[in-house]
Amino acid sequence: MRHPRAVFRSWVEDAWSSIPESIREQFSNLVIAVEDEPTSEQLETSRVPPGDTLLGLYEGVPLKSRGWHYQMALPDRITLFQGPLERMAGPEVQQAIYETLWHELAHHIGMTEAEVQQAERRKFG
Repeated sequence: MRHPRAVFRSWVEDAWSSIPESIREQFSNLVIAVEDEPTSEQLETSRVPPGDTLLGLYEGVPLKSRGWHYQMALPDRITLFQGPLERMAGPEVQQAIYETLWHELAHHIGMTEAEVQQAERRKFG
C-alpha cells in the first residue's frame, strides 16, 4: 500500500526520535531524505544485483574517517526509499523504516556492512 509522502516522512521522523538523544547528538552534517525509488546509478554504485533493490543508502564521509581536513563539506546523506520499504515491509513499514535508518546511521558512524549486520543480529535478533 502506498502511503502519502507526508505520512511516510512522519514515520521517518518518529524513527529518528526513537533513537536515544545521547546517540543522535553524535551525528553531524547529515541530511535524512526520502525518495520513491533508488536510481540505476545508486543501484550500480552499491553493487545491487539485478532484481534486487535498496531500502536505504548512506552517502558521505563516515564520522570516524573525518580528520582536520573535513571542513566546509556538503552534508552526508541518508536516503530512505519509500517504494521498496513499503513493498518489502507491508504492514510493518514503520519498523522497517526504523531498522533501515539504524542501518544507515551505523554506516555514517563508520561501520562496515559486515559490522552493521553483526550489530543488527544483536539488536534485532
